[in-house]
This record gives sequence, structure tokens and C-alpha cells, in this order.
Amino acid sequence: MSVDPRATSDPLTDDELRTLHAHWRAANYLAVGQIYLMANPLLTEPLRPEHVKPRLLGHWGTSPGLNLVYTHLNRVIRARELNALCIWGPGHGGPAVVANSWLEGSYTEIYPDVTQDAAGMARLFRQFSFPGGVPSHVAPETPGSVHEGGELGYSLSHAYGAAFDNPDLLVACVIGDGEAETGPLAASWHSNKFLDPVHDGAVLPILHLNGYKIANPAVLARIPEPELDELLRGYGHDPIHVTGDEPNAVHRAMAQAMDNALDRIAALQRAARADGAGERPRWPVIVLRTPKGWTGPAQVDGLPVEGTWRSHQVPLSAVRDHPEHLRQLEAWLRSYRPEELFDGQGRPRLDVLAPIPEGARRLGATPHANGGRLLRELPLRDLDAYAVPVDKPGVTLHEPTRVLGELLADVMRATADRRDFRLVGPDETASNRLQAVYEASGKAWQAQTLQVDEHLDRHGRVMEILSEHTCQGWLEGYLLTGRHGLFSCYEAFVHIVDSMVNQHVKWLKTSRALSWRSPVASLNYLLTSHVWRQDHNGFSHQDPGFVDHILNKSPAAVRVYLPPDANTLLSVADHVLRSRDYVNVIVAGKQPCFDWLTMDQARVHCARGAGVWEWAGTENGAREPDVVLACAGDVPTQEVLAAAQLLRRNLPELAVRVVNVVDIARLMPREEHPHGMSDFEYDGLFTTDRPVVFAYHGYPWLIHRLAYRRVGHRNLHVRGYKEIGTTTTPFDMVVRNDLDRYRLVMDVIDRVPGLAVRAAAVRQRMEDVRLRHHDWIRAHGTDLPEVADWAWDG
Repeated sequence: MSVDPRATSDPLTDDELRTLHAHWRAANYLAVGQIYLMANPLLTEPLRPEHVKPRLLGHWGTSPGLNLVYTHLNRVIRARELNALCIWGPGHGGPAVVANSWLEGSYTEIYPDVTQDAAGMARLFRQFSFPGGVPSHVAPETPGSVHEGGELGYSLSHAYGAAFDNPDLLVACVIGDGEAETGPLAASWHSNKFLDPVHDGAVLPILHLNGYKIANPAVLARIPEPELDELLRGYGHDPIHVTGDEPNAVHRAMAQAMDNALDRIAALQRAARADGAGERPRWPVIVLRTPKGWTGPAQVDGLPVEGTWRSHQVPLSAVRDHPEHLRQLEAWLRSYRPEELFDGQGRPRLDVLAPIPEGARRLGATPHANGGRLLRELPLRDLDAYAVPVDKPGVTLHEPTRVLGELLADVMRATADRRDFRLVGPDETASNRLQAVYEASGKAWQAQTLQVDEHLDRHGRVMEILSEHTCQGWLEGYLLTGRHGLFSCYEAFVHIVDSMVNQHVKWLKTSRALSWRSPVASLNYLLTSHVWRQDHNGFSHQDPGFVDHILNKSPAAVRVYLPPDANTLLSVADHVLRSRDYVNVIVAGKQPCFDWLTMDQARVHCARGAGVWEWAGTENGAREPDVVLACAGDVPTQEVLAAAQLLRRNLPELAVRVVNVVDIARLMPREEHPHGMSDFEYDGLFTTDRPVVFAYHGYPWLIHRLAYRRVGHRNLHVRGYKEIGTTTTPFDMVVRNDLDRYRLVMDVIDRVPGLAVRAAAVRQRMEDVRLRHHDWIRAHGTDLPEVADWAWDG
């Protein structure tokens, strides 16, 4: 439906219209002031060049539209006593959101030096996009925000994540028309097929079409309105249009649109909760069309600005050096009539404050935007309940992720009433062997079901959609509003969310420095179906590089774990599910894997992060090792232990130390990462002068990068994935990349002084097996019997 700005039905009295317009004008004035001014905030004297910042940074174009939305959300929150959160998709609109939080008082409560008077207004203006101040985007520093301005395309999935399991929460989501062109945003429209009207809150998308991006027209703003309606209806929404540029008419239309949307949401929730309605709701969406840079300069230097891309950032440039621009800026600021909006001390007048809700209902004060305040500890059982028995290392096998699935199923059961844990993943929960969770919760689903479907549940908390972007956005929104979760994904395809995790890490790092931000549950990844066991899917599914990407990020916020078996995976999972303010990456296999450590041993080993497996080596503490065989990852661990066994049999006089690394950041210096080892610890583990042959799960140069400052780095030789893959047998994958046990034995012989001559025959035998392997798999399609049937017999 469309709301005609000239419609006679009017939800606003004249007094309400006056106060809404006053609030909106005040917010616009404050937004412009933040971009331009560093003094004279109330224009109590004529504007002079020294009142203007020397560097003009910020974005005006989207700000008046965001101010309009904030003003009208205030009205309905106050009138209806709503608990609400807003996701500001056009994050460049930082001036608008900061301005509104200052008007409502939440900004001053968090930053007491930015008072609600002329002195505080001056600080508010000066700090914006200024050294030592605050960013130009909506950011962690902004009260009421859970969405960084750089996260273009993720607003709607964040909004749904916030709404899941928050039945009393309204999540408004402003979607910029540029953002609406991104793939992540396009996929996230389908989130309404997963929103449970009984247990979840409501999401009200507000598609803001102001016509332009930074330099080009916006697609959705240029297609005919009937075509846009068809698109939105196809997504499952009922559109409500608000279009105009005359402020009073737009205020009336926006108020009517808000009331219509919220009445519709209330009716849909009532039908599901009280009347038991089972059909999927068609939720409203507001389409707001206002000019870009609305109320700003109409023309600058003879060129149109308002309503064009020229208003996107700073409509008037070089104001200090351009008298005409300075004159236009003053006229622009005075057009809002600040003397009517603020008293002589710079405090907002009563008309400006009238629409604002009270207390925690204010958008800048909602606890849902500071989710750590709402967070509760997960009820986790003792790990012995899930541990696999290990009487002897390397004899029995388990699928590690299947074992973990039992733990996650119990977490689902334990949170069934409080509903604050979700498992997300792109259609891979069962593929990744986590299907035990279905016994505790089905898969969230509001669309059509067929008799052949399994585990679909209108109230489920397992989330599966074949869009890694949407999974990531859901989970981020869920965590930032005070809940827990885990993201399970094929290792090769988690790269799809590289840029999203970038922003989340930055958010966490910044939040840690803000005393008022309470810690939130960590973003936990389980990466499985990994590079070494994608032999059936082939080269396209073989990429272990996400770990490299993560370890480029802030050491304060990132952790990477490579548990080698089921019990170590349980220990690591228990740790990360209890942690706060991290991005934790766990890489673990789903295929049968040897059990190496008992549960008690696993706890100690994981707490240590890296350690000697004395039972696997031959040094026996009698003397220093001749060589260190190190490993990180489940398949590299198996190959190192097989190599250690070959060395024990073929070169029994050689003193071999086996070191396993679970926490990959342990290799870094302590000065560079909180989990890093001191030089003393590192040298004691790896020695300073003995060869180290390191079998690593991913790209070998990462290990070199982490350890390059160590004294013994010159002795370090790393084997890992070399971007050589295909559809083949499991063991052929490690052979192709020179990570196999036979190659590792050859590396030892090549690097231990004196062995090249003395062990030449052993080396030749190793090479012969590799050659025999090559012929065997082509003849039989399976790995060599001595590989396929191998077990540890140390």
C-alpha cells in the first residue's frame, strides 16, 4: 500500500506534528554541526572560518532520512511502550545517530563530558571525525548501535539475528538503497521464512530510497514502483510507501505508515501466539523515498546538490577558504532556526524533547544494543559425559564432530526454556556430523513443508540457509544482543564471510576499550569438511586459508585451535563456548580420526596449547632430541605419528621429539599475542639448534610468519597445503602436498646432520613407497593397505 502525504486521515495532532518537526530539525542541525563546526555551536556570532574544521569529513546525504526515522521511532516507542532496537544500515549516517542519542540524553549518560548544553554541543561537534574523537560511521562508540557503518549489506541479517528468541523486541532496520544492491542484503530478505512469530520478535525493514549512492543512481530507486512492489511481495513482505519532500506532509505520512506497520505486526503476533495461526506471516516493510541531502543546499557553485549524489558526503567543501561556501553554510545552519530548538544555555527545548521515550526505551539506551548486560552463562555439563575412552593412543577411532554433536544437543536441551543458544550453518549440520542436535531442536522453518521433509520445526533453533553471509549476520546479531551460538561451515567456503568477520573483529577490539560495553559471547566457528578430507569433492573444496585471514587480525580478539582428536575437540569447544569477546576458529575433522588423548590428558594439553607427546617420541628424557617432529591439525598429527613410528623402526638410535600444537597462536612471541610463548618456553619446546620438521594443516608459510623471530627459525621446515588438489584418495592428498609420513621421514634424514649418508637406504625405501602409492591408487582406487590399515603400535 502507499501512504499519500496528502492523505486526509491523520494520526498526528497539530501539537504532535510541531514537536516531531522540531525534533527532526534539531537532529538535522546537530548532524550538520558535527560535519562542519569546531566552535560557535549555537551560532551566537556570525560564522567565521576559524569556527569550521580544517578537514571536513562525514556524510550528510543519508542523515536527514535517518533523522526522520529516528524521530518517528521515538514517537511510536513512546506511545506504544515498545522495547525497540534499530539497525542503521546506512552506517555513513553516523552524524544522525550520534545527534539523536545526544538529544535523548543517552550519549551524555555514557560520555558525561559531552553535556546537554552549549559546552557539550561544542564537544559533540569537535570530536566528530577529528583526531582523538569518534568515527564518522555508526560505530561501537555510538550508543544504541550493534552494527558498524562499514558493514554494507549486513543490516537485515543482523536485525533478524537480534529478533530471534526476543519475543518482546521490535527491531527496526533501515536499509540504504546502495546497500540494497549487495548480495548479502538480497539473500537476507529470506530471513522472514525463519522468523517464528511465537518465540521471536518482529523485524520492520525500512528501505530508504534517496536515489543515489556515492556517485551513481541506486537501482531500487530507479525501477518503477509496481516492479519494486512485486519484488518485495515476492520476498514475502507487504510494502507501505512514504514518498515526498515537503516536511509536514512527510511527517504525517510517516506517522501513518508506522502505525499501519505496527498494527499489522501486533495482529500477526497475536494470531500466532493467542490464536494458534500456523501460516507464514507476511510482514510489513516501509519504503521511504526522500531526497538525498534533504534540507541541505539546493545548489553549490551553480550545480544541483540536494537530491543528487553531490550531497553524499560534504556538500560545501573548502569552507574556510571560500567565502561564498562559508556564507551558504551559515545560511544552511540558520535555516533550522536553532534559537527555537535550544535555549540560551544550549539545552534542547521541551518541544524537541517531547517525542523521546524514557529510560531504557530510548534507542540509545536499550540493553539489547549492549548485549553483554543481558548475557547468561551457558549451562555446560562436565566433559566426562561425552569423552571417548582411550586405553591406548592411536588404536580406536571416532568422528570428532559427531562426538561434539552430543555436547551441542545437550546445550540445546538445557537452553530450551530460556532460548539463548543457536547453531547456524549453510545446509551442512548433518553433513558435518552434528545431527544429534536435531534430537533437541529441529531446524527453524516457516515456509511450506512436505511429508518427505525431516527435522523442520516452526520453533526450531538450528538455522540452515545456503548463504554463509546470512548465517554470519544472524549469528552476529544474536550474539551482540546477548545470546550464544556456533557457526558450523565447510572450511573452504567460510571465506565467503571474510569481510564480515573483519568487521566483527574490529567491533570487538573497539568494544574492549569502551568500559560501558559489556563483554558478549564469542563468535565461534567450527570449520570441518576440511582440506585434507575433501578428496571426494575435489580442488574447489580444498582451501585452509581462513586461519591465515583470522591471524592477520587483532591479537586481542582472535584465537585459532586445531584439536587433533575427539577429546581435544570437546575441551576446546567447552572453552570457546564459555569465552567472551573473541572470534574463535576451530578446525576439526568429521571423518573417523584416531583417539590420541584421554579426557584428562586432553584438558591439560589444550590448556597448555602446545606440548611434547612423550609417549610418541624416542628421546626418553635422556638427552636432547636429534630432531623435533611438530604437528598441528588432525591429519598432520596422524602423519607425524606415522613418521615417528617409521623412524623408531628404521632409525632406532635417533632421538625424536614429537610436539603437538592445538593453539596456533602459541607459536607467536608473547609480546605479539596474549597466547604467545616466551622465547624461553619456545626454545625449550622446539630447541634452538635442532631441525624442526613441522606438519601443518594449512598453508606452510603461516607457521614461518608466526615463528620468524625465534632463534631456531632457521632450522624450521614446514610442510602443509601447497594448493595442489584434485578428486583422489585421502592419502594421495597428503602425498601430493608432501605432507605424508614418508616425505616427513625423508625430511628428517635430509636435515639431521650425518643422516644423509648413514640413512640413504632408509630414505630410498621411503621414496619407493611413494612411487608404489602412485601406481597403487590408479590401479585399485584405494590407498595402500599399510596406510589404510595403519594404527599406532608404539
